[in-house]
Amino acid sequence: MINLPTNKREDFYFGLMMVTGMALVMITYNFIRNDLFGTLSLGEIVLQYVLGFIVAFVIEMFVVGPIAKKAAFSLPYDKSKKVYVILSLAFCMVTGMVLCMSLYGLISSSLADSLGEGSLVKHYFSIVFHNYILAFPLQLIVMGPLVRFLFIKFVANKNAPKLAA
Repeated sequence: MINLPTNKREDFYFGLMMVTGMALVMITYNFIRNDLFGTLSLGEIVLQYVLGFIVAFVIEMFVVGPIAKKAAFSLPYDKSKKVYVILSLAFCMVTGMVLCMSLYGLISSSLADSLGEGSLVKHYFSIVFHNYILAFPLQLIVMGPLVRFLFIKFVANKNAPKLAA
């Protein structure tokens, strides 16, 4: 049984849960990848988590989310099969979020003067590549199922009919 958000309140909580999980893992991954845990103070690390989460949440709710949903539902597939809906939404959301949040990471790194040699375009596509190879499987295998489980258990309208996969 798959239960997706059916109204604005549920959509808000689902997005909040998803962004929280994905941002936590992706920010940690980028700290590790750039060897920043030993370089930044605890305050700087907390600030990066808070800023990253806020930026990710705003982008997901107001930019990528609406565009990704329109794109996912405009693709030619059988929308009565909820597994296809979930896969297309995941693909569109992850792609949009990786493109936007990698730009945020590039700007943050540039402001911190930690990019090193090379063009900004080269750095951007490198960041996108490294983020996508973690974000897409993380979304499909871990966060998507976990957030849907928690969403159904704690948020979803208990009176709403459950949709078969």
